[in-house]
Amino acid sequence: MNLRTSNRRQFLRDIGLSTAALPFFSGLPSLRAAQASGKKQRLVIMISPNGTVPKAFWPDATGTDFDFKEILKPLESYRDRMLVLHGLSNKVRGDGDSHMRGMSCLLTGKELFPGNIQGGSHTPAGWCSGISIDQEIKNHYQSREESRTRFGSLEFGVGVPDRADPWTRMVYSGPNKPVGAIDDPYQMFNKLYGQVQDREHLGSILDDLQTDLKRLKGMVSAEDRQLLEDHADFVRAMETDLQAAEEQKLHHAAPELEPGVSDTNDNIPEISRMQIDLMVNAFANDMARVSTLQYTNSVGQARMRWLGINEGHHGLSHEPDDNEDAQKKLVKINTWFAEQLAYLVTKLSNTPEPGADGSMLDHTTIVWTNELGKGNSHTLRNIPFVLVGDGFGFEMGRSLKFDDEAHNRLWMAFAHGAQHHVESFGNPKLCQGGALDLA
Repeated sequence: MNLRTSNRRQFLRDIGLSTAALPFFSGLPSLRAAQASGKKQRLVIMISPNGTVPKAFWPDATGTDFDFKEILKPLESYRDRMLVLHGLSNKVRGDGDSHMRGMSCLLTGKELFPGNIQGGSHTPAGWCSGISIDQEIKNHYQSREESRTRFGSLEFGVGVPDRADPWTRMVYSGPNKPVGAIDDPYQMFNKLYGQVQDREHLGSILDDLQTDLKRLKGMVSAEDRQLLEDHADFVRAMETDLQAAEEQKLHHAAPELEPGVSDTNDNIPEISRMQIDLMVNAFANDMARVSTLQYTNSVGQARMRWLGINEGHHGLSHEPDDNEDAQKKLVKINTWFAEQLAYLVTKLSNTPEPGADGSMLDHTTIVWTNELGKGNSHTLRNIPFVLVGDGFGFEMGRSLKFDDEAHNRLWMAFAHGAQHHVESFGNPKLCQGGALDLA
């Protein structure tokens, strides 16, 4: 049975499902309209800050027979599902320093407005003057009935500071409209399951889902019934994890941190796992098809003590190349980010695609990138771009090297891959040559 998207939630109410149960049922493939446009597509953009270590990141070879340096080693088992793109540069200029333009112009490809936020020794600036590519694609999906979802996009954060400025915001819904990431897993949990107002009654709500499922038994497939049971199990387990984390925080005071560093610094590994789990679960239940995952922020000073590193990340990134100790620590930090990406990729690869063949990774493309090419030079050339997954029809399993191309052309390729055939994205002058050919 297929229902029009606009009528689906009303239908579920009409047959007597509780409001609290709607988030669990409304995304089931059996109750969605047929996918008229073909294969479902998802986009994830993950960013880690302060540049990479080029000698430990970029493969020496191009083509299909490329090598994996230390930073990318955690992803080696996904060679055939990857694209490593060298030679793409953020050529957006104008007001602001490299960190500001690196962060706020990375996904928008457009200049910052003039403003009074001072950064480094460069001119002050304001917010970005354009929309980010994730929101552009989100809007395209939301404009079509067959790809419209409850949220459209979800913005996850890990250790993102509360303050709002061009160093902390990478997502823009339009000019002068930054979108903050949610870096508290419990807050994200409440966003996804906001109808569940009383946490004490969550268990009974989950139990009642079995009764609701009996009402829908003849309307949903066996696969959907299993998906719903898995969904309820996940929510129950996540609630337990979050409750345990909250109780632990009550008993152990957070360490005093310098200004600008999230008070969840030492919990970053656990928060990362929880946020990724929530993202994959939201995708599995078709709550959104676009997501961003932001680790800390530009100029972020996270102290990765779980890696045995006590110095702040940004401070280390400023050390010269001949500081071997700093270089080893930066490699360790960037390898840890690659491990987070590998965790996300593995979760998607191991999760069957609801209502279709293959895994969720077959329908998802993840982009891992950075606001700088290299921390101690603040360069916006050779920005790291690693793509994983088969959601956008690119020819994967390759390492490609371009000749200092504007990264706007990559975002055009993503828009075209989403059947959104824009003639430019961001600054039109940086789109010469059209979309990158990744097919």
